[in-house]
Amino acid sequence: MKRKLSLLPAGLLAISAAFSAFTTTAQAADKYPSKPIQLIVPYAAGGGTDAVGRVLAESMKNILKQDVVVVNKTGGAGAVGMNEGLRAKPDGYTITMVTREVAILPMLGQAPFKTLDFKYVGNVNVDPEVVVVSSESSYKTIEDLISAMKANPGKLKFAAASAPNFYGVQFSIEAGVNFVTVPFQGAAPAMTEILGGRSDFGIYNPGEIKAQVEAGKLRPLAVMAEKRVEGLKDVPTFKERGLSIFCGTYRGIAVPPQTSDEVTKVLENAVAQAVKDPKFVEFMNKSFLGIEYKNPADFKAMVEADMKVLQPVVESINKK
Repeated sequence: MKRKLSLLPAGLLAISAAFSAFTTTAQAADKYPSKPIQLIVPYAAGGGTDAVGRVLAESMKNILKQDVVVVNKTGGAGAVGMNEGLRAKPDGYTITMVTREVAILPMLGQAPFKTLDFKYVGNVNVDPEVVVVSSESSYKTIEDLISAMKANPGKLKFAAASAPNFYGVQFSIEAGVNFVTVPFQGAAPAMTEILGGRSDFGIYNPGEIKAQVEAGKLRPLAVMAEKRVEGLKDVPTFKERGLSIFCGTYRGIAVPPQTSDEVTKVLENAVAQAVKDPKFVEFMNKSFLGIEYKNPADFKAMVEADMKVLQPVVESINKK
């Protein structure tokens, strides 16, 4: 059997092979996505992150012309689902919704990954925390609550939605107050304690308190944000009261670090368009969920800045 001999020199063969590989990659990116995409939400169905994930998936589906299927992967305060997304095949068909826990859990040694292991695609939501009391409480303002804490250190009860509670720790540090933290499995049972008069205050996100505030059962005192929140326009920020307390969660999309720039760009554009989708905007506004888009560079910079903010919180938790 005769062999075919190439007439191209070795150097040209190498260039030809490289060009062929580049063309194949480019063609694959051009075809992306060609099948459904899985969006890992690292928390249970029915929560705030799940709600944002599902409405975002629906908007991205219309843009990408492929189904975006939400898969809830719970455990480890978000670490299990985020780690699964990080270790997934880097082809763009498994994307992950990451939250503030992507920063705090590795810092506490409670995640099998590092914060900057991910390739950040785009942030879609920032939810500041809100300090609330029962509508029957004698505390009418945040100043009233802080004054009572300083007059009775370690006496007032904080109904926390989780433990450790980063928001409570940051509030304690920045406001210079001490209180008793009573942990619960979620915001709903924690708020029940406040409504029942067994706890003095709570710190939750706007979406979690929405129904109780509208029903006149909870009184919001202050927002841990740079600016006032849509739906809570009458509630002042801590900044307005002279305290630098900016605390809450953020939610965005991340992929494994080896994901190609071409595929990442397709996802980036889809996320950027999705946050402007009227259905997405309507849902977020009605749910008291803040829309805040950040491109990959700004999203990563926000996470890095947050790691610095969280450092004293981590140190405080580790001392206990």
